[in-house]
Amino acid sequence: MIYLDANATEPLRPEGRAAAIDAMSLVGNPSSPHSAGRQARTILDHARRRLSAHLGVHPDNCIFTSGGTEANTLAVKGLGKGRRRLVGATEHDAVLKASDDTDQVEILPVLTDGRINLAILEEKLADRSQETLVCIMLANNETGVINPVREISRLCRAAQAALHVDAVQAVGRLPVNLTDLGADSVALSGHKFGGLKGAGALVLAGNGPVVVPPLQAGGGQERGRRGGTQALPAIAAMAAALDAALAHSVDLSTFRDKIEDAARGQGAVVCGAEAPRLANTSCLVLPDVRSEAQLIALDLAGFCVSAGSACSSGKVGGSHVLHAMGLGEMAANALRVSLPWNVEAHHVDEFILAYAKMAARRKGG
Repeated sequence: MIYLDANATEPLRPEGRAAAIDAMSLVGNPSSPHSAGRQARTILDHARRRLSAHLGVHPDNCIFTSGGTEANTLAVKGLGKGRRRLVGATEHDAVLKASDDTDQVEILPVLTDGRINLAILEEKLADRSQETLVCIMLANNETGVINPVREISRLCRAAQAALHVDAVQAVGRLPVNLTDLGADSVALSGHKFGGLKGAGALVLAGNGPVVVPPLQAGGGQERGRRGGTQALPAIAAMAAALDAALAHSVDLSTFRDKIEDAARGQGAVVCGAEAPRLANTSCLVLPDVRSEAQLIALDLAGFCVSAGSACSSGKVGGSHVLHAMGLGEMAANALRVSLPWNVEAHHVDEFILAYAKMAARRKGG
């Protein structure tokens, strides 16, 4: 098996595995006052400080969650409570569905390259009759397209609007600092950069604790903003994995470009190729060949790839992201290749051969 579906989940990094094993050796609950609880609390606090330092936030404003979906939902429903919401058309379903609780939602269109339409955003922000929360992802999970968040932040500040950024696919692959981005909040998920599944965080700008209405009150953990006992092994793994991802960053763009050049030779279209993108992500559309047929053929050949978001892979009719980019019926013919941190050159070469065979066979060649 050759695994090329990193945007669904990255392989566990050795550093994350070691940190999780160390945390699992402790019996204490981080909220307990006795010595076993204090040991667990030490690991929790250390992980919080490390993550906060990387993201450029005060440790009190790092709220641990179960993953990116919960972090995004907490931001949209908490920070967006009572506010009008402007949401990008290519956002992850976690953000789009979190906005279903109000009719004060406007969807922001994207350009054909997948980036948010700044002119329309500015036009929408000109209406200052009510408080506004803007939700724009940093890097798209299906195409890898990177939004101009600093420019978006400038527009939001000028209009006194809050900005939430889904950075689930960006953290660990791009420098992500709330001060540099100008964001009010950022969501991340540990297993997207080599940690365990089951831990994420909502990080908030500010020099002291920011109040966020909890989705679940529980026992008052995370300063009352997210109840429930913290998943200590997954949180420890998340912090260690981010340390490793940033310390051992590898540019995968050469591998990505090699795959895309070969795919174009088979008649494929690369979505978002005109925009800045994550170095590990390719969205390949093969005309007249459905995604399911491509996936089955490549799976049988020993390759793990996807047709888009792992959270919505069962959708019929293609990706909402690609529809928003204007691909129409071709959105049902997309394949996502997302290279993991431990990919090797021969994996790429073998995939290129398998893709060519699949494309020729499926096209009747």
